[in-house]
Amino acid sequence: MLVVQKFGGSSVSTIGHIERVAAKIKQAGADGHRVVVVVSAMGDSTDDLVSLAKAANPDLPSREMDALLATGEIQTTALLAMVLLRMGVLAKSFTGRDAGILTDHHHRRAHILSVDASRLQRAIEEGIVPVVAGFQGVDEAGNVTTLGRGGSDLTAIALASALKADRCEIFSDVAGVFTADPRIVSDAVPLDHLSYDEMVELASQGAQVLQTKAVEYARSNQVVIYARSTFHEAQGTRIVAKNLDNPSVTAVAVAKKIVKIGLVGVPDAPGVAAHLFSRLAEKSIDVDLVIQSLSHDRLNDIAFTVSEEDLEKAQHIAQMALVELHGADLIVDANVSKVSAVGSGMLGRPGVAARFFQALADAEVNIQMIGTSEIKISCIVARNDAERAINALHQAFALGRAKPESNPSTAN
Repeated sequence: MLVVQKFGGSSVSTIGHIERVAAKIKQAGADGHRVVVVVSAMGDSTDDLVSLAKAANPDLPSREMDALLATGEIQTTALLAMVLLRMGVLAKSFTGRDAGILTDHHHRRAHILSVDASRLQRAIEEGIVPVVAGFQGVDEAGNVTTLGRGGSDLTAIALASALKADRCEIFSDVAGVFTADPRIVSDAVPLDHLSYDEMVELASQGAQVLQTKAVEYARSNQVVIYARSTFHEAQGTRIVAKNLDNPSVTAVAVAKKIVKIGLVGVPDAPGVAAHLFSRLAEKSIDVDLVIQSLSHDRLNDIAFTVSEEDLEKAQHIAQMALVELHGADLIVDANVSKVSAVGSGMLGRPGVAARFFQALADAEVNIQMIGTSEIKISCIVARNDAERAINALHQAFALGRAKPESNPSTAN
């Protein structure tokens, strides 16, 4: 098979870990597979680069930040290629530019436009293991761009699609996707498989195993994904087109690094929401949950959530919109988290929502905002209630068993 293997920062945090990764790659070759490798920056080196940048210029110019942050992955590619060569494996390091990854011009959160994998294909045909720097590409002007946090996942899946690889293996320090974060829920268990749709929802709701954009790319291009551990030999979790078990709830997730922003007393008139959210979109700010209160005295309150990293920009935009709309007040609450339940069998099972809300009520967790989709229920709660809430939900849906609940007769 042709396999793309991606190794995250914890998997390559030291030379010893890089040697472990190299041994895995060599074994895959010995088993008859052709391998393309994508790597992240070593350990916490990206955070270290951000700290250096803040000392150099607190404004963090986006173009220069991308030029700086891309060096972390490039360092890893060279070191891993050196170790592979020492082990007798033909290997060659490639930057995102070398790998033919063309992106749009949005620095720090670029989207992949196309992949010209011809250089990688030639290397594979010559028996070379390409070691590609994840998280990066170049725009049409030749500027280095980065793909957002977790962007090495997107690099790996995009290359797997372009190369028509048989599978893409995402290696990290956890043994796949769990029914909940095992650091928070002690009886969380790994999942054998789940659907692209479920994985997209879990990733966007706080599960940190895979990047949301990467799973969306895989879904669009039908890339077979395995989420695996670098440190164990288990197969991990397979991401498939459809979860045939059709569970009412597959897993629960918590996102702690979010902020709630509310505009109080804005006009109840057409175009008000568009005025606010178009401004946020212009700055590439992802808005998650949105709630608008019932009209009172021709006024409304609008609240929405964004990630912590977007707080400063989002607050500034919201304050400007409040002034322009002659609103009464702006409320910013950084002491919130989001808890979610995801399952492909939610649709048509109204009892799932009842059980979700009852579990939070029994745990004495107050709900501030609610958002739903066909396969997801999410709530904003106080941050100090989040871990209690996620444990209550995990227990309510009996997710600690070998397999999540899938019997429709017991889902309501």
